[in-house]
Amino acid sequence: GFPGNYTDHTIANAAALLGAGRVVGVHRKAELPNYKVFDEKRYFHPGSRPTVVTVKGFRVGVLICEDIWVPEPVRSARAAGAELLVVINASPYECGKQREREAIARARVTDVGLPMAYVNTVSGQDELVFDGNSFAMDATGEVCMRAPPFVEGLYRVDFVRERGRVVPRSGPVAAELSDEASVYGALVLGVRDYVTKHGFPGVVMGLSGGIDSALTLAIAVDALGPERVHAVMMPSRYTSQMSLDDAADEARQLGVKYSVLSIEDVHRDPRDAGRGVRGAPGGYHGREHPVALPDAAADGLVQQDRTDAADHRQQERDGGRLATLYGDMAGGFAPIKDCSKLLVYRLAAYRNGLGAVIPQRVIDRAPSAELRADQKDSDALPPYEVLDPILAAFIEEDLSVEEIAARGFDRATVGRVLDLVKRNEYKRRQAPPGVRVSRRAFGRDWRYPITNGYRRESR
Repeated sequence: GFPGNYTDHTIANAAALLGAGRVVGVHRKAELPNYKVFDEKRYFHPGSRPTVVTVKGFRVGVLICEDIWVPEPVRSARAAGAELLVVINASPYECGKQREREAIARARVTDVGLPMAYVNTVSGQDELVFDGNSFAMDATGEVCMRAPPFVEGLYRVDFVRERGRVVPRSGPVAAELSDEASVYGALVLGVRDYVTKHGFPGVVMGLSGGIDSALTLAIAVDALGPERVHAVMMPSRYTSQMSLDDAADEARQLGVKYSVLSIEDVHRDPRDAGRGVRGAPGGYHGREHPVALPDAAADGLVQQDRTDAADHRQQERDGGRLATLYGDMAGGFAPIKDCSKLLVYRLAAYRNGLGAVIPQRVIDRAPSAELRADQKDSDALPPYEVLDPILAAFIEEDLSVEEIAARGFDRATVGRVLDLVKRNEYKRRQAPPGVRVSRRAFGRDWRYPITNGYRRESR
């Protein structure tokens, strides 16, 4: 695939088919997606003709990605004489996407009665991960070969002519992964490609003793190896001994470089300087300081090591109030930013199933940012069993307060959560990128204004 020029100097999303050392055909993509993370109509002009070329006696119809998500380009290729469809793709991952791809492909091949080779790239690019999972499908919609996800490789499929029709020979069919396994694979690939393609020698990340940073550490090690990961615990007066012990245990089990950099002295001075502001040191500013100060401390290590900084913030912190600019939002890349809290727990259990690296009491303990004595996430947010489905309904399904409340949630709680999401848009605009794993994530496919002269209260 490449950006191809028309004679009028407009640009097409194009694919070239090579044979015998030369270009035997060029297809210009007809269907240009302009939704979610796609903006192709801004840059490309659509093609208007099918591309069918002869390769070793087979009439091959060449298509690109979105061309098969509607019937017309496939039917046009069949009408132009195609006996076999070859589709190249840069189809981004989201949980459950492979089932959707194969359902679409099945609808197309059964409609026109032709087999298909579906080829998808494998890579990470910013927040997008392309998971591969290429496959071959016969004209009845049966998958005859499927490559494994998240693994680059050369996978051969033989097409033969039988009784006047082209059919694919059966080959290995990789099993479909569980949701947890596929999300974890996407996170690992996203981290590996982000760090490696930028030429960073490794990452520095904060390790708090909590579930989010524990999972992020495991992902980083699985993506890069322990020799490229430096974990830093930055305790304050509110950090519990349990957190200190568990963070050290996690670093030891995964074999990473581990440092303890206390921020207590740094924390004390800003509190003294701010005394009397908004009433008391335990007020708003006092709560924010323990999170905000590690930014400067960790940045010194990042600059010293010339590494990238990994952020372990997840979706609820992006969506609600438990995220601090220049604090836990600091970093170069946020691997789990699109993971809900309940998904974080499921991923931790999945990773421990491969080999225990996250202490069980980290999973069992009540989540806390340890911003003040005896603080718990539940002090500021509804239980995650309530919060997660509300966020998913609003962010991924575009449901209103009334529609979400109709699912059995307290209306006042729904209104409060949605207000928090809207009020914190200014924070999300300043956040680092992270891997997209849901149908709709904060980032390229979430376009919500920061400033509104009129804002309706959701409550």
